[in-house]
Amino acid sequence: MTTGAERDRLAEGLGAAILQGLDADGDPAQHLALVRRAAAAEDEVAELLRQSVLAARAAGHSWAALGAELGMSRQAAQQRFGDRKGVAVDAEDGEDAERWLGPVTAFDEMAELELAGRQGWRTVGAGMLKHRVRRTPTQWEHKRIVWTGPMRRWERDGWEVAVRAFPWVYLVRDTGLPAESR
Repeated sequence: MTTGAERDRLAEGLGAAILQGLDADGDPAQHLALVRRAAAAEDEVAELLRQSVLAARAAGHSWAALGAELGMSRQAAQQRFGDRKGVAVDAEDGEDAERWLGPVTAFDEMAELELAGRQGWRTVGAGMLKHRVRRTPTQWEHKRIVWTGPMRRWERDGWEVAVRAFPWVYLVRDTGLPAESR
């Protein structure tokens, strides 16, 4: 469980990020900006929680253990964060086609992404044990790094953020080479 001190540090960090550059005392319209930013922060935190739960499941943790961490029952955790059924798989033909690549794990996903990248597929999203990839006419490099802060260092080297899947960030870089045929 999170301690009071940890909770205070989180609240302070989130509050500072939300308030950065605002002066609610000077302009009443800034109160609306504060509401907008707080709502955006809530959405981001909810997504981080979802990704954290999926990462914990992929690492082998049970719904009961996750429920205990979240202060809810096993069933409630599974209903809230469990895999959604009925995800459509799009056609694979032609440029700009999308599909799911998977199932993949942390142990084999980079090798799979390397193969897909040579055929012109680039990551555009991620889910539990899978990547959403889009076909392009050129080859792509993929890199997985731990999400530690600003991506400027990687962007200077030509990488772009494809997807943030806490605790990972997946980067892609166009090689400029024509995609290999299948």
